[in-house]
Amino acid sequence: MALAGTSKVVLGCIAFGIFWVMAVFPTVPFMPVGRTAGSLLGAMLMVLFRVISPEDAYAAIDLPIIGLLFGTMVVSIFLERADMFKYLGNLLSWKSRGSKDLLFRVCIVSAFASALFTNDTCCVVLTEFILKVARQNNLPPQPFLLALATSSNIGSAATPIGNPQNLVIAVESGISFGQFLLGIFPAMIVGVLTNAAILLLYFWKYLSVEKDQEGGQPTGPEVFADDEVTSHRFTPARMSHVSSLNPDDVDCISEPIIRSNSVRSSVNENLRSRSVNSEADIQLAIKSLRASSMSHEMVEVSTVPDLKDEGASSRKFTRTASQQRSVIIENLAPSPEMNGEKEKETEVTEKRWKILVWKTAVYLITLGMLIALLMGLNMSWTAITAALVLLALDFTDAQACLEKVSYSLLIFFCGMFITVDGFNKTGIPNTLWELVEPYSRIDSAKGVALLAVVILILSNVASNVPTVLLLGTRVAASAAAISHGSERKAWLILAWVSTVAGNLTLLGSAANLIVCEQARRAQFFGYNLTFWSHLRFGVPSTIIVTAIGLLIVISY
Repeated sequence: MALAGTSKVVLGCIAFGIFWVMAVFPTVPFMPVGRTAGSLLGAMLMVLFRVISPEDAYAAIDLPIIGLLFGTMVVSIFLERADMFKYLGNLLSWKSRGSKDLLFRVCIVSAFASALFTNDTCCVVLTEFILKVARQNNLPPQPFLLALATSSNIGSAATPIGNPQNLVIAVESGISFGQFLLGIFPAMIVGVLTNAAILLLYFWKYLSVEKDQEGGQPTGPEVFADDEVTSHRFTPARMSHVSSLNPDDVDCISEPIIRSNSVRSSVNENLRSRSVNSEADIQLAIKSLRASSMSHEMVEVSTVPDLKDEGASSRKFTRTASQQRSVIIENLAPSPEMNGEKEKETEVTEKRWKILVWKTAVYLITLGMLIALLMGLNMSWTAITAALVLLALDFTDAQACLEKVSYSLLIFFCGMFITVDGFNKTGIPNTLWELVEPYSRIDSAKGVALLAVVILILSNVASNVPTVLLLGTRVAASAAAISHGSERKAWLILAWVSTVAGNLTLLGSAANLIVCEQARRAQFFGYNLTFWSHLRFGVPSTIIVTAIGLLIVISY
């Protein structure tokens, strides 16, 4: 495709440039409107500048991708309501053997969770929990936050539903869920382990803080799940009381009774020992005596026949007033209040069973959705069907659940589709690709390396989803000239590199920004993950993980 007219090229570049600035820097001083409004602004300018017609703008919106995004969002919302992510958080701190073990768990759990529930959702839910665990065990938060962000990005590359760019690739390429998984899953496993090893080496001295244990040699820090981390519920203390006093226990006098007698005798002694007592003093002493009598257990002296002596001898034992009341209560018929308590217990039990059945249904429907995806059914309609079934089985108004869907992200994608399609019509992307294409064929090691560098740079300059939209069809067409298998391999290379490229800088992935913002706003446990602290680790990790993963993907 040749370059369009000069005016169309210039105006198209202006519209795309505005979109790019808003997408990468959503709070620019001259127009802090955010990514979603910036995306719509770029799309509107493409139409106003006549770079793209209104009809072509509507046609540029990829509805299957929008439907797949919507379906996975709703399913993720229900999984969060069913405490799936709470269980994942508890798994991180369950029987942890130290800081290094915790870091490794964060890498593994976040990677697998991102592959199934998208990296953005995983980062939103787990960031504050991981931050609390690190803070409460006197561990540096930085390695754990980096582990969450980078491992979530790497893990999301394994499935078409792991991140938005994979959704685009799966729909555009027609690669089934199973083929996608087989092609990238091995690279994801090796990449996560490699990233975890780099994290451990990079932060080894920070994770090896020694602390003394009682009666033993100093060892590394151990991380335990604190109650404040896993639960915020407190059980009130309860005191057990004796309901009655048997005649056989006549020699056992309770401590409260002894204390009551001792208090009373001490008051009497004080009253008698005064040399000069005014009427007011006497009245005060009487009041204190009455108060002490009321505040302690009333003692009654009773006589019962001695069971050992069959004669008329009797023994005396003491019974408190509360014990007398308990005996009377036991002999009475159940009161309406007691019946009400039993009914409440029954209602609580029924609610617990309903919640258990509902959670089981959510997990089974999600599992069915994954099985349907593996069987090769239409991914978009499979996700939408699972979402609608969950909404129907909830038996409540769906408004509360649907309000949690990120409609701003869906609108952002609509605007981005229009903007990128308009930029493609200027002919600039195709012209640039024609310059690079002869040297980036995937049938040679140099070509794969150059293609990876181009994808890596563009993913951090123009973001990964626009990069996939700009390069996807061109890379696939170039590889199709080699063989049909090469075309699928090219799509997988694009998916792997564009996803891992998000770890290069803090701005390279939305998951990175989510972790940064969630950590900064966390109450009582806030931490600021800076751009440079992420860059120092991100550059070596991204280069090494990308290279190792490429060797596995191209061998598929």
